[in-house]
Amino acid sequence: MLLGRESDVTQPTQERRLMRRFDMRLPASVRVPDLGSGEFATETQNVSARGVFFYLDRPLAEGTPIEVTMTFPPHVTLTDSVRVRFVARVVRIEKLPVSRVGIAALIEEYEFLRAAPAVSAAVARLRADPCGRAFPPQS
Repeated sequence: MLLGRESDVTQPTQERRLMRRFDMRLPASVRVPDLGSGEFATETQNVSARGVFFYLDRPLAEGTPIEVTMTFPPHVTLTDSVRVRFVARVVRIEKLPVSRVGIAALIEEYEFLRAAPAVSAAVARLRADPCGRAFPPQS
C-alpha cells in the first residue's frame, strides 16, 4: 500500500487535439507567401479537419502563414479525386537531427480547387475548339 507517496506509474498525458488525426502520406506542395520563393514539394504525415503535419528541408517560424495544396485520392473521398488548398499557420516545429524539419500547421481556411491541372488543360482545349463543339469528335 502506498500512503503519502507518489505512484511510480506515469499518468497518461491528456490529448490536446480537438479533431482526430488521420495518418495520410499524400503528396503536397507548400507555398510560403512571405518568402516568395515558389513551392516546396513534400508529403503529409497526418491530416485532420483543423490541421496538417509534414516535413520540409528548411525551418519555418511559428506563426508563419503558408498555403498547402494537396489531392485527396478516390480511396479517401470515396468518389473522384479532390484537390484542396489550405491557408494555414505554422503552430509547431519539430527539429530533427537530419536536415528535415517537422511542421504542424493549423488550417484557417480552405478551398476546393476545380480540377487537376491535366483536367483543366483538357477542358481548355475543348473550349478552344474552333467549331464550337462541346465534345471532341467521335471516331
